[in-house]
Amino acid sequence: MNSRRSLLGASLLCLVPHLEVQAQTQINAKTTVVLGTATPGGGFPLYGAAFAQTIEEVDATLHIQTRNTKGSTENIPLIEAGQLDLALVTGEPFYEAINGIGRAPAHLSILTAMYSSPGMFVTRADSTARRIEDLLGKPVAFGAKGSGLVILARYVLDGLGYDMDKDFKPVLLDRAGDGPAMLADGRVAALWGGGSGWPGFTAVASSPTGARFIVPDAAQIQRIVAKHTLLKPMAIPARSYPGQEAALPSVGAWSFVIARPSLPDELAYRLARALHKGEAALGKRWPQAIESTAAYTVAAAPRTDLIHPGAQRYLREIGLLR
Repeated sequence: MNSRRSLLGASLLCLVPHLEVQAQTQINAKTTVVLGTATPGGGFPLYGAAFAQTIEEVDATLHIQTRNTKGSTENIPLIEAGQLDLALVTGEPFYEAINGIGRAPAHLSILTAMYSSPGMFVTRADSTARRIEDLLGKPVAFGAKGSGLVILARYVLDGLGYDMDKDFKPVLLDRAGDGPAMLADGRVAALWGGGSGWPGFTAVASSPTGARFIVPDAAQIQRIVAKHTLLKPMAIPARSYPGQEAALPSVGAWSFVIARPSLPDELAYRLARALHKGEAALGKRWPQAIESTAAYTVAAAPRTDLIHPGAQRYLREIGLLR
């Protein structure tokens, strides 16, 4: 009898930790949100990491699981298929998708604006190239396969009357982070990118050779935006990169965090609220993210109805939408 009581007691003691773990798991249950970024070495994975840390810091009930993808052009069909909850996209493929350019129109929802992305080239500081025309016929790394930056380059160059494939020797990368090394050893004459704090530009500007940035001039900017209205005049602020003392005017579009069509309104509301409360922290984690604000979301969205209904509800609650 004593032996049986001992065995029963031991069994109960074994069960207690298991029950405690089960209860703790239920108490600490979080909503997991999968966020598609891009290839390593570019700005999207770094932004995604800062985004995830900020959301989880503000709202402990949310867990953001980041996933590397091929970039904007893969993220959009993954979002449409419901294989991602959220995804990062540049403005050009987003514009093409919602307007049915080269495909059926897509139903996409904006959770938040990310940042503006003025496009430009960078060369080594010892390069003889000083204008876009000086790069004609030369090998240029235009970005990773699937990156929205490649689409931005096509629009910018088309606005100037150039064909990226015919007038340059375009190099498309397997990884966004490969570009600076190719520029350093002379495999390419220039690297194309966009925005403030872009990792590729930072790497070149911080290298022993230094950097020279090449942007369209004032007349070229007017030609580009006249032909492609989705692009707007934008500027890279002074000192965005080492050795860059003056602002750099160019053209570009806004990048966005988009949501799958079936993302529940309540979840989008919680995400929008956490982002708004964490705006300052997000900007400290990643410089470009200082533009990831509720106010910029309202200003940058092509139309209000493109903002997710759950995010719209929060924006109305804080007085940014009527």
